[in-house]
Amino acid sequence: MTVTLNYEQHGDPTAPPVVLLGSLGSDLSMWAPQITALSPIANVVAVDHRGHGKSPVVAGPYTMADLGGDVVALLDSLGLGSVHFVGLSLGGAVGQWLAAHHPERVRTLTLLCTSAAFAPAQPWLDRAATVRADGLASIAESIVGRWFTPGLAERDPDLVARHVEMVAGTSDEGYAACCEALATWDGRPDLARIVAPTLVVAGEQDPATPPAVMEQIADGIAGAAFHVVDPGAHLANVEQAGRITALIREHIARATPAGAQRTAAFEQGMRVRRSVLGDAHVDRAMSAATAFTEPFQDFITRTAWGDVWSRPGLDHHTRRLLTLAILTAVGNEHELDMHIRAALRAGLDPDELVEVFLHTAIYAGVPNSNRAFALGRQALADGEGSTTP
Repeated sequence: MTVTLNYEQHGDPTAPPVVLLGSLGSDLSMWAPQITALSPIANVVAVDHRGHGKSPVVAGPYTMADLGGDVVALLDSLGLGSVHFVGLSLGGAVGQWLAAHHPERVRTLTLLCTSAAFAPAQPWLDRAATVRADGLASIAESIVGRWFTPGLAERDPDLVARHVEMVAGTSDEGYAACCEALATWDGRPDLARIVAPTLVVAGEQDPATPPAVMEQIADGIAGAAFHVVDPGAHLANVEQAGRITALIREHIARATPAGAQRTAAFEQGMRVRRSVLGDAHVDRAMSAATAFTEPFQDFITRTAWGDVWSRPGLDHHTRRLLTLAILTAVGNEHELDMHIRAALRAGLDPDELVEVFLHTAIYAGVPNSNRAFALGRQALADGEGSTTP
């Protein structure tokens, strides 16, 4: 019997789907760094295991086929044929099961801090019994003690406390039953069946699934890439958020044909371009394109909007202000006028324009900012900013 899993969907539903499935005792909030960074380029679906987070709790024991079947049912309900699957620990075990038993559903596979067999079985059965008898809260601190390196735990006790609270808030039965799923599963014979392009990443200081264990997975899957992040314990996606996210993005990009990458970059760029400049302006620019200018329209859509404006390091509001300042500094009146009007239509406070132009006057020259104020005054007089499209 499958369970209707809780999930959150972020980004553009028409973009390539990336499914994130986490560790035993976690909920989907553990993926916050990746959700933020991947949403501009992907349809990100973060998922709670059965008995975890807001997913329903059903009586155990569970099997890996049960947990994997839940994910297949979720993909069916969302109309997702195949996905880029990212799993950590228990989520990585589910990912291996999916890739071996439902290869058509997995475009690429990323395995973080996991194993192909969580042997021996008895410690997992003992842990399940402990949790059912004493409650998961009784061992939450010891669990999280393996999730982060001592250095990070000392520097950021609030991070540790939040994750202890997350583990303690997990259903006792859901956790115990998933322990039983790990105890009874051995995916090693199926590694050779996995055909999805696979990335395997270990944490150098991970006591639960150390690099030697992860390397066995990489050796068993044809063509798998293997990386070790240092420092990094079991929740390497949190401790090494930037590095892990970059590896995921690179892995997905490498597995995507060049033509499809180009198309995806153009589509992403067009979405961002429209959100920043407005449909009317973009429609005019595209309709005016000729055989001579079309390559340039394609170029700026893919590179300026699909790449730079889509990067997660700065939000669009900050990028707007930077663009206005730079165009003022270089005296590019045509582009500056366009961006002033687009910013006002999008709801930018005119007072922020004032601050940008004053600041630019100090560092780039009063004449340029004087012209910027004139363009801004005219845009306001023309009614830009009075309504938001």
